[in-house]
Amino acid sequence: MRQRAGLWGLLLLAGVVHAGAQPFSGEDVSGVFDCKGVDSHEGPYDGVVTMTLNPGQSTGEYGAYAFKLEVPGYGTYLGHAAVRGKYAAMHFALTDPAPRDYGTGVAEFSVNTQGKLTFHKFYYEPEFKGGNYGTEDCVKR
Repeated sequence: MRQRAGLWGLLLLAGVVHAGAQPFSGEDVSGVFDCKGVDSHEGPYDGVVTMTLNPGQSTGEYGAYAFKLEVPGYGTYLGHAAVRGKYAAMHFALTDPAPRDYGTGVAEFSVNTQGKLTFHKFYYEPEFKGGNYGTEDCVKR
């Protein structure tokens, strides 16, 4: 009888956890963004960020995104972002692992005076050229 009560408890808990999942209700920041960055080692650069919502992994006000940054002359950085409201955490890595060019960024979204969605990001790369950081300012097309 004890095993049966335990099984019912697990099923009840599973139902409560599943019932807590909500459809994504936050603002979808998916899109293509033109970016201007300044890297502490490489200097100024231009890039294009593409963010794509993953609705199956997003819930309530929390959005899960695929992240891609393309920088001419450097390559493509793939990653992901977790977004809540106007704030995002982003992880990215150059597709060529040799230079150890990967990192984490924190971004804040806003709307500029032209009514376009923008974000400002600070990033940190612990292993690229002995450690690195930079900023990006991106505007949605």
